[in-house]
Amino acid sequence: HRPLRSGQKTEGCGGVVMDRRKDANGVPLRRSKRGWMWNQFFLLEEYTGTDLQYVGKLHSDSDRGDGSVKYVLTGEGAGTLFKIDEKSGDIHATKRLDREEKAFYILHAKAVNRFTNEALEGESEFIIKIHDINDNEPRFTKDPYMARVPEMSDIGTSVIQVTAIDADDATYGNSAKVVYSILEGQPYFSVDPETGLIKTALPGMDREVKENYQVVIQAKDMAGQMGGLSGTTTVSITLSDVNDNPPRFTKTLYEFRVPESIELGSAVGVIRAMDADIGQNAEMDYRIIGSDGPGMFEITTNRSTQEGVILLRKPLDYERKRQYSLRVQVENVHINPRFYSKGPFRDEATIKIIVEDVDEPPVFERASYVMEVKEDAPKNTAIGSVSASDPDDKTASYTIDRRTDMDRVFNIHAGNGSVFILRELDREENAWHNITVIATDSMLPRVPVYVRVLDVNDNPPTFANNYETFVCENAKANQVIRTVGATDPDAPLGGHRFFFSLAQEAAGKANFSVRDNKNNTASILTRRNSYSTLQKSVYHVPVVISDGEFPMQSSTNTLTIRVCTCDREGNMKACNAEALTARAGLSTGALVAILLCVIILLMIVVLFAALRRQRKKEPLIISKEDVRDNVVSYNDEGGGEEDTQAFDIGTLRNPEAIEDSKQRRDIVPEAFYPPIRRPVLPPTRDNNGDVRDFINQRLQDNDSDPTAPPYDSLATYAYEGNGSVAESLSSLESVTTESDQDYNYLSEWGPRFKKLADLYGGDDSDRDS
Repeated sequence: HRPLRSGQKTEGCGGVVMDRRKDANGVPLRRSKRGWMWNQFFLLEEYTGTDLQYVGKLHSDSDRGDGSVKYVLTGEGAGTLFKIDEKSGDIHATKRLDREEKAFYILHAKAVNRFTNEALEGESEFIIKIHDINDNEPRFTKDPYMARVPEMSDIGTSVIQVTAIDADDATYGNSAKVVYSILEGQPYFSVDPETGLIKTALPGMDREVKENYQVVIQAKDMAGQMGGLSGTTTVSITLSDVNDNPPRFTKTLYEFRVPESIELGSAVGVIRAMDADIGQNAEMDYRIIGSDGPGMFEITTNRSTQEGVILLRKPLDYERKRQYSLRVQVENVHINPRFYSKGPFRDEATIKIIVEDVDEPPVFERASYVMEVKEDAPKNTAIGSVSASDPDDKTASYTIDRRTDMDRVFNIHAGNGSVFILRELDREENAWHNITVIATDSMLPRVPVYVRVLDVNDNPPTFANNYETFVCENAKANQVIRTVGATDPDAPLGGHRFFFSLAQEAAGKANFSVRDNKNNTASILTRRNSYSTLQKSVYHVPVVISDGEFPMQSSTNTLTIRVCTCDREGNMKACNAEALTARAGLSTGALVAILLCVIILLMIVVLFAALRRQRKKEPLIISKEDVRDNVVSYNDEGGGEEDTQAFDIGTLRNPEAIEDSKQRRDIVPEAFYPPIRRPVLPPTRDNNGDVRDFINQRLQDNDSDPTAPPYDSLATYAYEGNGSVAESLSSLESVTTESDQDYNYLSEWGPRFKKLADLYGGDDSDRDS
């Protein structure tokens, strides 16, 4: 039945339900009864009985008990999970059900006439709910949990919240009511039993003492009562670092030893303060707060290692100062105001730097020296001096690196460094000499010395070229026929200035004049209107060239002028034979080119002749024996392997036994040309004469044979006589000769061949040993 309110009850199980309540007129209320009669069905999950679990019963008012009513069940699980008795309406569950898998099932029931299958009642819906039992333990959402909390946290600082979920029905009983408790981790941490929030429970937890903690939390259902199911999880808690420890030096005094030769910017030493904190809480800065050598050193911080690196900023000198003292301070970069009481977060230490002596080389006063000397200076003239001081107060001695003065032009005084020349110099030969001077104690510093040879005006100027020109027969007076220049190997500081004039001996009867152009050139001019080849075809004009240096140098240079026939424009038409040859002759470059062409042509001709000569087949067998007894030919150009008649050795053995009818197989036979009858050679005492005569005869026959093909064919006439009386000329046997050879001349070739002279120029006894 549907549950009734208090004061109500039913009268009967079908038809009209009588309600004892009355209306306003006192008439009892009446309502129609439902056609079905049942309660809402409930079924326990995880049923373990042997019989089918009874769910409930359906009954219709139309059922008279005669079996004419048939009950039909449809909906979720009908026929599989739930079965109904068609006659009685009893419903049973056929399987164990799990509420966590499905909490309720909705089904439909109706009653029909068994025989006509007509519905006796309308279809009605009902629900079968699964009653929960505590068959699921609480499960945590993570396992394990990872958490961090700062060290030195106050009591009650939240760390992390854990959560456990129970699959049982939370609306029915306490099967899903979870309570949290801590199994491991006391007394450092606690957990809220209802929320699962983990908090710190102990003050002053120090990361430097203990950093990691393992806490085990339990979740139990049934509100934690006995018999409830439980689950556990592990929470890994790490104390994070805070800056609660100041940096501290491990020593109050550090000592370093460094050589005085250490380079600027190099590390002198490394110090490190210890800090129990980690990460940025351990970052520190170093600085120098006091020093007896201001500016000599500086200290920097290596951020990766948190070390203080002491660097050299000024050069050290053992002879000037042998020890330095520094006061260094270290301090944390990031300071937490909460822990000021544990400070100060800094520390100090003393650093002693001891300078060690190093054998230093002498130091030249200059990086290089430039000296000047006139080229006419006599030998042993001092041209300058070098100077070097030794930092170790040692006396330096000087030498010249002879690899830079192979000709020994210079020398130096070992004590005072004066450089002097050993022979006279020539500026035109070598204007600069670059030598190296070595200052010696136990080290070998070097300094370059550049010796400049100053010019002395000792060379006269001359024509710049081999000048030669011509003058026309119809030339006019004062006509410029040539411009000449001059050259001088000297190199005056102010540059060259040349003066040109006509030689004094030719000034009175000169046919030409010289005009100085004031720019180191001169013009040659005519002095009369016409010249005749009949009178004189060649003129030689002496020109005096002088320089403006002291002492003045001059020279007389001859200019050759030829008289030529010219047209009206002054272009040369014809000269005398000598002049024409000189002007029309080939230049040196053209002659060289023609000569090279002739040489190349000759080489081509020689190469062609050599190739033609190599076409002749060489004998295959080189032997000292008579080849008439065994001739084997592998280069027969006849008809191939089957051609055995191309050459008959029997002919060489017996020249008289010649088969006239046998034809060579490497030619086309012709019947129109009868074979030539060869005469029989008379016998001779010469052992090789018969062969020589036979070969000559064969040569003539082949040359005059009209049946010979137009293509190449092999005709062998070769005959190698007896062995040479010179026997083998191979150079391979020369190493076995015992001939003596005199190598004493190697000692006369100078020091460069001294090693060879020692190896080959000794006595035989030395070589044998």
